[in-house]
Amino acid sequence: MISVEQALEKILGYVDILNEEERSILDCLGQVLAEDVSSNIDVPPLDNTAMDGYAVLSRDTHGASQQSPRLLRVIDTVAAGSISRLKLEPGTAIRIMTGAAIPKGADSVVRFEDTDEAQRKGSATEIGILVEVEPGRDVRRAGEDIAKGSVVLSRGVIIRPSEVGVLASLGRSIVRVIRRPTIAILATGDELVDINQPLPAGKIYNSNSYSLAALVRRYGGIPKLLGIALDSEDSVVAGLRHGLDADMLITTGGVSAGDYDVVKDVLAKQGEIDFWTVRMKPGKPLAFGMIRGRDPAGGVTNIPHLGLPGNPVSSMVTFELFVRPAILKMMGKKNLTKPTVEAVIEEPIVNTDGRRIFARAVVEKRNGQYFARLTGPQGSGILTSMSLANGLVIVPEDEPGVKKGDVVQVMMLDWNEE
Repeated sequence: MISVEQALEKILGYVDILNEEERSILDCLGQVLAEDVSSNIDVPPLDNTAMDGYAVLSRDTHGASQQSPRLLRVIDTVAAGSISRLKLEPGTAIRIMTGAAIPKGADSVVRFEDTDEAQRKGSATEIGILVEVEPGRDVRRAGEDIAKGSVVLSRGVIIRPSEVGVLASLGRSIVRVIRRPTIAILATGDELVDINQPLPAGKIYNSNSYSLAALVRRYGGIPKLLGIALDSEDSVVAGLRHGLDADMLITTGGVSAGDYDVVKDVLAKQGEIDFWTVRMKPGKPLAFGMIRGRDPAGGVTNIPHLGLPGNPVSSMVTFELFVRPAILKMMGKKNLTKPTVEAVIEEPIVNTDGRRIFARAVVEKRNGQYFARLTGPQGSGILTSMSLANGLVIVPEDEPGVKKGDVVQVMMLDWNEE
C-alpha cells in the first residue's frame, strides 16, 4: 500500500492543464481565464453623479445652511443615460439622476435631501441649497473604475460572478478560458440496477454514478455517464469504449481482491496500472493507471483512469481526495486542497489497522471554537453518513486513534462559517 500523499502525487503527475476555448461569459463561471483582458473604454465613460440631486458649482454653495439657503435657478433636468445640452453658469443648477453625466460647468452634486425640494410644490424653477459642498462631491470620475488601455483581468484569474460583471462592463460577451474536463463514469457490478428500472430481489440501485457525476459537476467538470458494466472483462471493456474520448475515466467497483473484481485486470491489459491500494479508510482499494484512448483528431492517447471502490462512501471520499484535485489541475487552478480546521472531537475514534481514517463528521463553531461529532455508524456502505457530514475528521495512520476532547484536523467538505 502507498500513502495518500504518494497516490495523489502520482495522479497529479499524469494530468496536465487542458487546452483553451472561447465561451460566453455566463457559461464560464468557475473556469480559469486564459488571456489578459484589457479595456478599450473608460468605465465609467464620463464623469457622472453617484446620487440623485442637483449639479452645481461648489462655490455657489458657500455659506449655505438650513437657516440660510442659497437659492439657485434650475435650468434643466437630466436622467440617467442622457446628457444635458446646457452649460452650468454661476447661480444655476441642473436637476440630475444617479448615473447621469455631469453637465458642463458643474463640479459637484448636492443631494435632494440637502435641498428644500420637498417643501416646493410641483416643478420648481428655483431650488434652495441647505449645505456647503466641496468640489467633486458625489461625482464619479470617468475611468475611476477602469481606465482605457489598462489590463483589467489577468490570465489565470478564476471567473466568478464579479468577473462576469467586469467583463460585461467592458462589452465583452465572449472570453477565452481553460476548458472544462470531461469525466467519463462507469459503474461495475452484477448487483447494480439503473435508477429508472424496477428493483429486483438481490439488486441495488446504482447510486455511485450519480453521486460522482454530481461531484464532477460541482467542481467544474462535465460528467459523461457510461452506464453499468457487468462483472466481466468484456462488459467492462465495452463500457469503457464509450468513454475513450474523455479527459479522465472513472470506474466504481471491481478493484478489490474478490473473484469478480475485474477492473484492475482490464486496466493492466488495456493500458498500464500504477497502483491499486492506498493506506486509507475508507478507500483502500483504489486502482490508478492509464488506458489507451483517442484524441479529437483520432490519434492514440493515454487517458488517466481511476478505479474507485464500489462502496458508496469510499467512492465519494476517494473522489474528494484524488479526482477533485485532478479536475482542478486540468482546469488550470492552483489551489487544489480543501480547507481544514482544528476541531475538538466529541467522541473517540479507534484506529485498528494502521490506515489513515477519514471519518464523516458534523463540524460546528461554538464560542469561537470548532467542534466535531461523528454522523453515526461509519460503515463504507452507509451513504447517508456523507449526506449528514460537512467534514472528514482525519486520524493519522500512525496513531492508535483519538480520545474525546482531543483536537483533530478536519477536512471540510462544505465550507460554511454559519
